[in-house]
Amino acid sequence: MIRKLGLALVFAVLALLSLWAAAALFFDFDVPVLRIPAAIMYLIAVVAITVLARKPILAAGPCFAAFALVLAWWVAILPSDDRNWQGDVAETAFAEVKGNIVTIHNYRNFQYRTETDYTPHWETKVVDVSEIRGIDLFVDYWGSPWIAHVVVSFQLANGDYVATSVEARKEVGETYSSVRGFFRQYELIYVVGDERDLVRVRTNYRKGEDVYLYRTRATPERSQKLFLEYVREINRLHKRPEWYNALTSNCTTNIAGRMREAGGTVPWWDWRTIFNGRGDEMMYENGDFAGDLPFAELKSRALINPAAREADTAADFSQRIRAGRPGF
Repeated sequence: MIRKLGLALVFAVLALLSLWAAAALFFDFDVPVLRIPAAIMYLIAVVAITVLARKPILAAGPCFAAFALVLAWWVAILPSDDRNWQGDVAETAFAEVKGNIVTIHNYRNFQYRTETDYTPHWETKVVDVSEIRGIDLFVDYWGSPWIAHVVVSFQLANGDYVATSVEARKEVGETYSSVRGFFRQYELIYVVGDERDLVRVRTNYRKGEDVYLYRTRATPERSQKLFLEYVREINRLHKRPEWYNALTSNCTTNIAGRMREAGGTVPWWDWRTIFNGRGDEMMYENGDFAGDLPFAELKSRALINPAAREADTAADFSQRIRAGRPGF
């Protein structure tokens, strides 16, 4: 019985690996017209090996070898900074650091008419790191309540904010797909910009997105350290692009990584770091949010869409979406 269970486990794993390899060929094979044939031929080869083997266990070795070949090919696919990018991700941010002064280039501050109709403004933003006072989180639900997008915003002493959004960098004509996000379809980008851009495009122009705003308990010292970790990663990606991955390198895993590097205690084992639509609940339980309210009430009062639509292009947009919120 143990041997049969072990054999069943081996073939269950093999089946999952074979399906992943076929999907990798389907999405990422260099020649588009050969993607479907390559995926089908791979699955046919795996089935043929399994059927023709004198003993089932003898098929495992060749099948794992076939998977290893596909995996080696897939890992060798390199990301690029030279593609026909969509306008909102056409530039990558980078920064110059001189003491406490950080000069951010390609700081996004677009003027929108619709989600896709906008006037681009790539600006230069100077930040005195010693003036960073805290961190706010925007949690954007765009579909399932289990999945969300997180925007981290750094508060400056003068009432200004620097927003950061970790995203999949899309080419012209591409749309985001959670399934494609598991493969080598999108590069990773850290967008740095004004809240009237990064937040307002989600609350005022995209359809069906609900954005919640939370004030964290991060101290100025920890906020400054996290900001510098973001700057380091932004500069690294500007020089050397990386792949986005919906599971291993998305908005939440990147934020968690930067927080750990800055000395934060983000749990590795909590399932809500993957199903990040529940990540705000996890942070509340960890004591990371200001407000001192039951979570359900805190979240209900954190919804900013109506306030953002009312504030719209106002110069004090950031102040108006925070007015009256718990913790601010």
